Amino acid sequence: MSSIADYLIIGGGIVGLATALALSERFPGAALLVLEKEGELAFHQTGHNSGVIHSGVYYKPGSFKAQFTRVGNRRLVEFCQAQDIAHEICGKVIVATRAEELGQLEVLYQRGLANGVAVERLTAEQVKEREPEVGCLGGIYVPTAGIVDYRQVCRKYAELVRERGGEIRLGQKVVEIEKSAVGYRVITEKDRFETRFLINCAGLQSDRLAKLAGSAPPAKIVPFRGEYYELKPEKRHLVKGLIYPVPNPDFPFLGVHFTRMIDGSVHAGPNAVLSLKREGYGKWDFDWRDFSDAATYPGFWKLAGKHWDEGLKEIWRSLSKAAFVRSLQQLIPVVSAEDIIPTPPGIRAQALRPDGALVDDFLILDGPASLQVCNAPSPAATASLEIGRVIAERIP
Repeated sequence: MSSIADYLIIGGGIVGLATALALSERFPGAALLVLEKEGELAFHQTGHNSGVIHSGVYYKPGSFKAQFTRVGNRRLVEFCQAQDIAHEICGKVIVATRAEELGQLEVLYQRGLANGVAVERLTAEQVKEREPEVGCLGGIYVPTAGIVDYRQVCRKYAELVRERGGEIRLGQKVVEIEKSAVGYRVITEKDRFETRFLINCAGLQSDRLAKLAGSAPPAKIVPFRGEYYELKPEKRHLVKGLIYPVPNPDFPFLGVHFTRMIDGSVHAGPNAVLSLKREGYGKWDFDWRDFSDAATYPGFWKLAGKHWDEGLKEIWRSLSKAAFVRSLQQLIPVVSAEDIIPTPPGIRAQALRPDGALVDDFLILDGPASLQVCNAPSPAATASLEIGRVIAERIP
């Protein structure tokens, strides 16, 4: 049995590490422990992130996502500047390529203003001044959007946590959580730990860890795999910054888009298909428990019944490179199948309620001597410092 931790965080992704950093600031000298099941930090959602520094233009005014992203954007950029982490504020264009999208584009513009985000209306000609290869009817420009390597951000978070006396242990998969006289006993495949306060930042496994801790989350994690291509080096000139379509307002995904990465490469995607394994990055990766969790969940079938047509389109884009390319051509008509090559996918942990409603905001549950972060998909990386601050402030 290890010594007693004041605060134990499960999950070494960007939200868990940002929370540890915030706790080290609020409670200097406290015994702080982070457990990560993998052999390296930021292995799952964070490590497969597109690297975009979001601005908060998409999210419902007054929501946690809207508030945390706007402030988190500023704090993250300041952090990168102070810590000499490579980043770029390259701006983003969101464009309407069909007449029926112009109304939703205006909704996004007004939402950005309501969220305190700098946004500009653009004509089709003004879009071309920023992104010459884009074909559209109009757009909006978000100047505060940028790019960064979130793995590098996580390494710095971890370095600062350790400098302040925090401990981070890798290869510690949690298999059981028990109430104890102190607070909680956390049992991994290797060790047993005691903590006075437990914080679950387990991402793709967050609902399961919440149940182990005795909580009853109101939603289940359903994993969606996002598949990407990237432009061949000789075609990277087609994209100057970030190019996004007008998203479907009923879906939490932002549609197939072009993202210039901090290393100079340009990624195209993602689509969004149900993953048959929560941490399965191969197209045919399968885990019976993960599959049955989704397949027997009423919320999934209610979602599928409501959006079956969009779901079929996403599956077809996964199976057909030609279909994927046609989606890209809606933004940049000159892109061809010969211009793109596959690049590693990511998995999004999306919380889904039993009635089929997607949880469209961050979901943090209070419990006895515990906090459960049960929904923190994109833009959680951008908002990580602000999420960590709020969690730290919620702890008595």
